[in-house]
Amino acid sequence: MLVAEAEALAGCAYGVPVARDGSWWQGFDGPLPQNLEQLTASGHVFAITETLIHPHGHARGLARRLQERLLADHQASLGVTLLDQSDHLVFAAFEAWGWQEIGQIHRQPPSPAALRVLVLRLGARTADHPDGLAHNARTQRPE
Repeated sequence: MLVAEAEALAGCAYGVPVARDGSWWQGFDGPLPQNLEQLTASGHVFAITETLIHPHGHARGLARRLQERLLADHQASLGVTLLDQSDHLVFAAFEAWGWQEIGQIHRQPPSPAALRVLVLRLGARTADHPDGLAHNARTQRPE
């Protein structure tokens, strides 16, 4: 958990490391991209489970900064989060912060409805790695 405060609590973001065994991805619609499997197996995927920001005007950009700092603190190469399909305002905010939808996942319980799966790639996009994911010895599938 990461907390931001000035004179009072301004916001927080929290999450958990995604288990290397791939169980976090159970219920994913379709095949999981290989690079996500590799990053998961390497232990460099972190799930942002909640971001809460006080709605006053001087907190502009705070949610994005908290998420990025939390991911950096956990040495993540990829951030992942789940959003309700009907929450269009939150989805628009995440898109504005650079998150991309990669598919849907079904989680039961608590809800049989599909959730959007969003990822935040933390590496630089290059000609060799246009997906922006780090591909190096620490993010390869363990033998």
